[in-house]
Amino acid sequence: MRHNFRYDVDDLLAKDKAHAMHPWHEFGRSDHTLLADSEGIYVYDGAGNKYIDGIGGMWAVQLGYGNEEMARAISDQVRSMVYYSPWSMATPPHAEVSAKLATLTPGDLNRFFYSTGGSTANDAAVRFVHYYWNVMERSTKKHIITRADAYHGSTYLADSLCGKPGNDTRMERVTEWISHVSSPNPYRKPDGMTDGQFLDHLIDELEGRIEELGAENVAAFIAEPVLASGGVIVPPDGYQKRCLEVCRKHDVLYISDEVVTGFGRMGHFFASEPVFGIVPDIITAAKGFTSGYIPAGLTAISEKLHRDIVDKSGDSATFSMGFTYSGHPVAMAAALKNIELMERDRIMEHARATGDYFQDRLRSLADLPMVGDVRGVGLMGCVECVKSKTGKEPFEESLSVGKRIDRKCQEYGLILRPMWHLCVFSPPIIISEGQVDDMVGIMEKAIREVADDMIREGSWDGKE
Repeated sequence: MRHNFRYDVDDLLAKDKAHAMHPWHEFGRSDHTLLADSEGIYVYDGAGNKYIDGIGGMWAVQLGYGNEEMARAISDQVRSMVYYSPWSMATPPHAEVSAKLATLTPGDLNRFFYSTGGSTANDAAVRFVHYYWNVMERSTKKHIITRADAYHGSTYLADSLCGKPGNDTRMERVTEWISHVSSPNPYRKPDGMTDGQFLDHLIDELEGRIEELGAENVAAFIAEPVLASGGVIVPPDGYQKRCLEVCRKHDVLYISDEVVTGFGRMGHFFASEPVFGIVPDIITAAKGFTSGYIPAGLTAISEKLHRDIVDKSGDSATFSMGFTYSGHPVAMAAALKNIELMERDRIMEHARATGDYFQDRLRSLADLPMVGDVRGVGLMGCVECVKSKTGKEPFEESLSVGKRIDRKCQEYGLILRPMWHLCVFSPPIIISEGQVDDMVGIMEKAIREVADDMIREGSWDGKE
């Protein structure tokens, strides 16, 4: 690849600051980095500096950057049929990717509703659930149970499902039919509890909440198999399966949010069944569905739910929800090619092997200063920094420990995702073991230097 870095970086960043509002817009912020080029697992800033992309763009760029076959598939589709209304017409890639997905999803999840991303996929899931129960003449079933530390998107409805800390309390949310239960974070379990006792506690809480609300009023439970943006929280073993059992017992639908865990992040197209042993009623996905090359999301719905609606209301029943860009032909062509390349090049097998190596290397950071917990599964991980390893007290948000570590990492050629006192990883799943070593080596150096800086300036006493 020939890189072109003929950019006036200061001018472009000034324009960006003057006119653009980024997601989670910080008023007055002026320290964005201008990324101008990319190749493989690397991105380059406007001055030509090279970085390992430790976060895969945003959990998304599974196949890495600059894949020529993806580019050709997208450009070919643009030339043949760039767009048509999904209301009344089908296109070849829309039909082909749907049939292909039906061979990849678990159980009978063979019906697919397409949208533009994870937020809209989760919106569609909840709206379908409400529609389903209304058709079934059980219209009191409205409550959606979600969890603390969950992240399900940024639309009004999807954001209301979130329990991630740091959401601005001045944003309005749906509250009357959304209920949160505890985060399944083993690192933060009550003192004196074993993991097994913690698991029992979480399951008892979920069942208790359903009974408190009344099973006749609870429509669905929505859960990421691993809570990604909440800090890569891996629940206790057996958690997902036991949650599903509780839902089945009380006739509550189970929505598995695989926007992050799907399409290779855990070495499978969908992680729900092969990793966690569950076949949910609905799965949502996005991000890795197209490896981030074109925005797209999907909501996979079980054949049983689809058939129930037809049996109850006949062929005239209409799920009256859709987007202008549902099943966009170019996005579907990108998704189809993405799946083809993953299968042909044995990307899932690579991701499983490299994911195990990544977890081993990541755990080597556990003894570093400030590091309280190192956790993850597959090619997703988190380093949690704390004031004291024994007390587990997190650093104050004002100290921006995660951001300080990220800035140090960028000095040495790595971009990670800082969240308060957390440092999150989700590199492209094509990453090699040698590149994992580079990434973890930079992280170790950055943590040590930030710890030394904070001791020197007096913002941390360095006691473990």
